[in-house]
Amino acid sequence: MARGGINKAVVKKARQAILARGEHPSIDAVRIEMGNTGSKTTIHRYLKELDDGSTRREAGPVALDEELGELVGRLAHRLQEQAQEPLEQALAHSEQQKQAFEQQLEQARRTEEQLQQQLQIQASALAGESAALQDTRSMLQSEQTRNAELNQALKDYDLRLEDKEQQIRSLEDKHLHARDALEHYRAASKEQREQEQRRHEGQLQQLQAELRQAQQSALVRQDEITQLHRDNERLLSEQRASHKELQQALDAASKSAALQAQLREQLTRLESASTLLQERLRVASQETQALREIADEQTRLSKQMELRAAKAEAGLEALRLASASKAKAGKKADS
Repeated sequence: MARGGINKAVVKKARQAILARGEHPSIDAVRIEMGNTGSKTTIHRYLKELDDGSTRREAGPVALDEELGELVGRLAHRLQEQAQEPLEQALAHSEQQKQAFEQQLEQARRTEEQLQQQLQIQASALAGESAALQDTRSMLQSEQTRNAELNQALKDYDLRLEDKEQQIRSLEDKHLHARDALEHYRAASKEQREQEQRRHEGQLQQLQAELRQAQQSALVRQDEITQLHRDNERLLSEQRASHKELQQALDAASKSAALQAQLREQLTRLESASTLLQERLRVASQETQALREIADEQTRLSKQMELRAAKAEAGLEALRLASASKAKAGKKADS
């Protein structure tokens, strides 16, 4: 049976057009003239009918045996056409499956390209996160170094403060010794004056001179005590300044510790994000591998379908050759 759209009139029109150009109307030429449509078996049958019709018109009436031979030939061609149609349908179905597999393979390739792009984007994001993580680690290391320097400065301030406190204690001890010496001197002077008054009033001037000398010494002592008080006040001022510097150092150390905690928290978040990106990268790699396996399987199926199509074409060619041989044998037998 001929396919839809292919009939004897169309074949005849194509044949006449080829003959008008002075060319031989072969099966391939007629099929090309019709736009590469129709099966070659159907075209061959119609061409044979047209050739036989032309021959009958030229030769006149034919004998009964020739007519029977022609009828048998037509029946043989009809049988060959009926046997050809399932093969052509199978070939068409195979071609459709092949195109479907090729479309699926192309879709898989596009999906793989998209996954590769996503993989590159995630790799770039991971590289950026790694760079940010490296910068954060560098900042953390810098803050740790600064914290160590602050701690060392704090220790130095502690040593200086301890030295100042020792100096203050030393001055307080000197002040106490001077006060005790002054009190002892006053008591001794008083006792000596009383003894001198009871003993001899004649030595009053001498005692008064000694008293003046003692008073001068006391003035010297008083000056020394005044100087000690001044030194004490100066040391107290230095101690207050040292305490203020120490408090500032403690505040700076506290701020550094808070910043260090924030950096550690940020580092933890970055490490978590890096772990999540690595997991996404691993899942994307597994999906890419699965798609590659599917593409390989589809390629293998496509090759199998191509082999089947080639076998079907070989079987069709063998069937054509067998039909042609039978037709020749029938003609020889009729002759």
